[in-house]
Amino acid sequence: MKELSLNILDITENSVKAGASLTEILIDEQADIITITIKDNGCGMSEEVVKKVTDPFYTTRTTRSVGLGIPLFKLAAEMTGGSFEISSREKALYPSSHGTVTKASFNKNHIDFTPLGDVASTLTTLIQGHPETDFYFSHKKGEGEVTLDTRELRAILGDEVSLGEYEVIKWIEGFLSEQYQSL
Repeated sequence: MKELSLNILDITENSVKAGASLTEILIDEQADIITITIKDNGCGMSEEVVKKVTDPFYTTRTTRSVGLGIPLFKLAAEMTGGSFEISSREKALYPSSHGTVTKASFNKNHIDFTPLGDVASTLTTLIQGHPETDFYFSHKKGEGEVTLDTRELRAILGDEVSLGEYEVIKWIEGFLSEQYQSL
């Protein structure tokens, strides 16, 4: 993928498909390392599936025989000398603490580092496409931080206004853009 933000979009879409009511997208930039963690409370995966999920020829989709999202994310991290890990707890075995955590670290100064891309647009796309799902976003860089928590927006807007409404999405775009300008 051309930008890591597209990997974030792909993996977060997997979280939504797994029934997550909350997905956390955490980006932490410290010196030369950027770490991206995506954590959800979806149905989780068995240990057997977790072992297979980094294989591009394994997928649970019926529309095609390959699944490239997670393998490409892993490859992008490892090509920079970084690392990748994924862990999951199945809902059937862990009814109160299930979900999946995907974490990748990248060396930003490596020649093979893929740019982060437009994370704000990725986030607004996710919210607009899944207004019923909650997202917590944090991007830390040095002493600065950009954050957004859709649960806070819901508390303010109430049940009558969808997060997918045009005016809400435009406000979210502006809110994130303003924070990124001061990052």
